[in-house]
Amino acid sequence: MIRKRLGRHTVKLDNPVYIASAASTAGKKESEGPLGEFFDITLGDDKFGESTWEKAESRIVAENMQLAIKKASMTASDIDYCITGDLLNQITASVFGIKEINIPFVGVYGACSTMGEAMGLGAMLIDGGFAENVLVGASSHFCAAEKQFRAPLGMGSQRPPTSTWTTTGDGAVVLTKNGNDGMPFITEVLTGDIVDMNIKDPNNMGAAMAPAAAELMTAYFKETKREPEYFDVIATGDLGYTGKTLVTELLASEGWALDSRYTDCGIEIFDKDSQDTHSGGSGCACSALVFTAKFYKLLAEGKIKKMLFMPTGALMSPTSSQQGESIPGIAHGVVIESRCCNGHI
Repeated sequence: MIRKRLGRHTVKLDNPVYIASAASTAGKKESEGPLGEFFDITLGDDKFGESTWEKAESRIVAENMQLAIKKASMTASDIDYCITGDLLNQITASVFGIKEINIPFVGVYGACSTMGEAMGLGAMLIDGGFAENVLVGASSHFCAAEKQFRAPLGMGSQRPPTSTWTTTGDGAVVLTKNGNDGMPFITEVLTGDIVDMNIKDPNNMGAAMAPAAAELMTAYFKETKREPEYFDVIATGDLGYTGKTLVTELLASEGWALDSRYTDCGIEIFDKDSQDTHSGGSGCACSALVFTAKFYKLLAEGKIKKMLFMPTGALMSPTSSQQGESIPGIAHGVVIESRCCNGHI
């Protein structure tokens, strides 16, 4: 077995990869939710002064990525790679957002698992000696994604209870080799398999993605010989209420009980009752915003010592859905730790 691999799905880094900064830019609806006061920037207009929703998303990416660099007390020239992605065809929101920043660019598509995928890849680049500083992030936009994947907003389509609300915004972090004890740090990277349970309903993303999250979580516990209680927080990504319930049931069937330490970013981003978001939030920005606005701060303050962050994605496209294909799911994760005031983990 390769030295750094604990198993088929888990990599243990030789050295901690520090999270030097986190930046969050969120849409108007997101700013009205439970995390509204914690976002760095909130939009009064989801077009962000642009002529289209797609252009707005690219501007969100550009400004939030630059904010993450600034908060890390760096410049673009200090960044060795930028790894990011979104939901639009050919990840154009990222491409047009990053193109003027002049950083070597790695575009990734993990659907709504993109933030976990990008953080894992960035951490491995640094641990492998290929980079010192890596900028990673993920974005999405409700209006652009709905038009592409489901139906134009003008149709006024009825949303079923299992549907989730695509999050508008961008979350970004700067990963670095040269950190300090006040910074949260990544110690392990989890990479999931594609899991396809033949679900075809684009309004039930939670059910499509939950098996992938459960499979990766189960594999991790087996490969590390750990229990869920090892973590202060386990956060999956945008499964919503429907998917979170399924993951809890699937883990229980394998012998692991998930308690109140388990949450999902899809239920953190919106208030289900007052914001009419049905099963919760989704979109690449969902887990990215929840991590950068909430969990990063709790880790930096030492209120969370060990966290399993596992965003999930539905690997569909408009073409595959129109051709009657199923919706495969994927999960990617990172283990993040923090040190308390005396420097001990």
